[in-house]
Amino acid sequence: MKILKDKTAIITGATRGIGRGIAETFANQGANVLFTYTSSSEKAKEIENQLSKDGIIVKGFKSDASNFQQCQELVEKITDEFPTIDILINNAGITRDNLLMRMQEEDFDKVIEVNLKSVFNMTKAIQRTMLKQRFGSIINMSSVVGVKGNAGQSNYAASKAGIIGFSKSIALELGSRNIRCNVIAPGFIETEMTEVLDEKVVQEWRDAIPLKRGGKPSDIADTCVWLGSDMSTYITGQTIHVNGGLLT
Repeated sequence: MKILKDKTAIITGATRGIGRGIAETFANQGANVLFTYTSSSEKAKEIENQLSKDGIIVKGFKSDASNFQQCQELVEKITDEFPTIDILINNAGITRDNLLMRMQEEDFDKVIEVNLKSVFNMTKAIQRTMLKQRFGSIINMSSVVGVKGNAGQSNYAASKAGIIGFSKSIALELGSRNIRCNVIAPGFIETEMTEVLDEKVVQEWRDAIPLKRGGKPSDIADTCVWLGSDMSTYITGQTIHVNGGLLT
């Protein structure tokens, strides 16, 4: 049986990496997948064609999650067609790494805007729908860096730590309406972005992980399936660490 059969999920930033892995797994588990992208319409169309199947709708929407108004318009458009939204996954994110002494103000602001403000924007936009239907699962993507910090990533760490505090607050605010809000904090996940790195460096990272391997997008996607499904209905306000033991 498909665990997410008849459920509808919104996933931000799903044309590559972890987001795409989540979209693929959700479609395979029977969910309708409504995903956002900001640039590549071609890639979005490819995902739609690849994942759509009998009884399952996979549809891309060009929308910038860091833009408050675009998020409002996106959710209005989606809820006209899909009156029930079971799951929201706030996955959109960027990095602009540098040591603090070299980091520009715009690099700090942009990372906060895309990684953290987008979570506020989309949660605010979907809140009314979930309050009305009296259920929903919100899953926010943080990072191991948001828990332990990392030199050269103060902007990214701040944004990902902020997601954890925000999510705990939303869990408290919306719990009485059966709306859950949880966080996933991935460790080192191997995607197309890590493929361009020096293999020796990547192997050093793997060796530092107790399970001796990098994670796969499917490791994150499977955790999302659990948090979005009826198997986790008593779980809210939690941060689930998916990092191979990198941080215990």
